[in-house]
Amino acid sequence: MSLTYFKQHILPVKDKLYRLALRIMSDDAEAQDVVQEVLVKAWKQQDTWPTIRNVEAWCMKLTKNHAIDKIRSHRRTERLEAPSFPGLAADSPSPLAAAEYSDTMAHLVKLMQQLPENQRLVMHLRDIEEQSYQEIAELLDMPMNQVKVNLFRARNQVRTLYLQTEKHGL
Repeated sequence: MSLTYFKQHILPVKDKLYRLALRIMSDDAEAQDVVQEVLVKAWKQQDTWPTIRNVEAWCMKLTKNHAIDKIRSHRRTERLEAPSFPGLAADSPSPLAAAEYSDTMAHLVKLMQQLPENQRLVMHLRDIEEQSYQEIAELLDMPMNQVKVNLFRARNQVRTLYLQTEKHGL
């Protein structure tokens, strides 16, 4: 029963956990370690599985907390780095369009790095991971209104920075 539940409910969110860990850790190897440690921790907490309402949100919260704890234990102060975006071969009409899209996304991610941590995390969870406002509020232990305010401010700041760089041709 436990292995089946783990395979059906926890393993499918592994990629989301990795993207969140990568966003927080800024290092591929460390993000993979965090995900592996979270999966082990989730496995060891089998007795709590029946009480969990949203397994995905629970796993995301474990990942966020573990990644932040790991950063604190390393006493690192470096800024978050963007994950690389995979190629868009199937979705792109042409190589030129794919390159333009990739460049734009990389630029937007760099702009997101300039945001305060809460705004950056909320924007990542909402716009990249496509989490609901409620899931983000639970994950970040933040009131729903604060999630919406952070997202609004983050989007406005990124939009402003993007338009400034486009205006100046940077």
